[in-house]
Amino acid sequence: MKLGRRALLKASIAASALTLGMGRMAFAEGGPIKVGVLHSLSGTMAISETTLKDTVLMMVAEQNKKGGILGRQLEAVVVDPASDWPLFAEKARELLTVSKVDVMFGCWTSVSRKSVLPVIEELNGLLFYPVQYEGEESSKNVIYTGAAPNQQAIPATDYFLEELGIEKFALLGTDYVYPRTTNNILEAYLKSKGIAAEDIFVNYTPFGHSDWSKIVADVVALGADGKKVGVISTINGDANIGFYKELAAAGVTADKIPVVAFSVGEEELSGLDTTNLVGHLAAWNYFETAESPANAEFIKAWKAFTGDEKRVTNDPMEATMIGFNLWVQAVEKAGTTAVDPVLDAIVGLETPNLTGGMAKLLPNHHLTKPVLIGEIRADGQFDIISQTGPVPGDAWTDFLPESAVLDSDWVDLKCGMYNTETKTCVQLQSNY
Repeated sequence: MKLGRRALLKASIAASALTLGMGRMAFAEGGPIKVGVLHSLSGTMAISETTLKDTVLMMVAEQNKKGGILGRQLEAVVVDPASDWPLFAEKARELLTVSKVDVMFGCWTSVSRKSVLPVIEELNGLLFYPVQYEGEESSKNVIYTGAAPNQQAIPATDYFLEELGIEKFALLGTDYVYPRTTNNILEAYLKSKGIAAEDIFVNYTPFGHSDWSKIVADVVALGADGKKVGVISTINGDANIGFYKELAAAGVTADKIPVVAFSVGEEELSGLDTTNLVGHLAAWNYFETAESPANAEFIKAWKAFTGDEKRVTNDPMEATMIGFNLWVQAVEKAGTTAVDPVLDAIVGLETPNLTGGMAKLLPNHHLTKPVLIGEIRADGQFDIISQTGPVPGDAWTDFLPESAVLDSDWVDLKCGMYNTETKTCVQLQSNY
């Protein structure tokens, strides 16, 4: 009897160990899906990027309330690249190799995205990039949910030419790849529209630039001959605070010299006295004032999540939401979070945007998006004064000769930089 009890005890212990081991294995295989958040929470870009971190956290929380994905909960892994462009690459590598995230949502500036590209392509990661950018890129490992130039910069320039009768252009930007490439495209576009080279003033300033007196004076002087001047702004981050303050101090109102900005939205204006900015413009694909049931629901959810009725929404938040929802659909369709099956599943998927239409992911990893022009109000919100239907995003512009011959198609061509004349796929390494 004693021997029988001992044998029974040993068997029980062995069975418990086996069950525990199987439980651990099951947890390892079905543990949380990790979502990397790669946004600056400090430094010059924190004014814009902190909100996008919060947006991802809200989307993760809402998805978990729905039961997660594939029966698994989501876990956000947040890092702070601190507006330090090389640090973005380090943090991306950390997310992929140490935290082992399944997907990343992040970056704002193009220089931060360019820093991350070699890492995610080497490690076959997946990045959803939610901000308007200069185009001239299509990576297998990036889903571009922000606007390409033909979905923001070109339509805004057309508005200046056709609606406001602008004859001279000041292209003011922060000194990095997005403003420089965008302005190269706009210079070529303006010249194709008959604007003389001498009527285009281009100026670049470093991140965090604060002394705008001379630059604003130069812009004012541009109109000394009586021609109407307009400013196209690709100024990024907290430098916008000083720029708009100097405009007001110099008495530059929208009726005298209108400004259309590509990186100023509700979040940036919430920290400014907008009294003297009324009438200046911004071009985006979404404004908080858009009237649709989906937008009303999103705003309500955002204020509830943050616990702050004063927190505003903006375009990159919508782009983040669209990217997140497309990723969820693709994971469910693929039945896995593995990058390659998700990429195979995601092209062609659609999800509602917040302006009442649908966003569709194209084979070039860009979206269809409406183009909106908004006019700044005294309360820091925008009156939408122009809106198009869905515009397909172009990875490569038609207005630079070297780009006009390029195509991107990750479904049929399996290439992001396909030369339609030579019928060859070119690697994009020179841009990294």
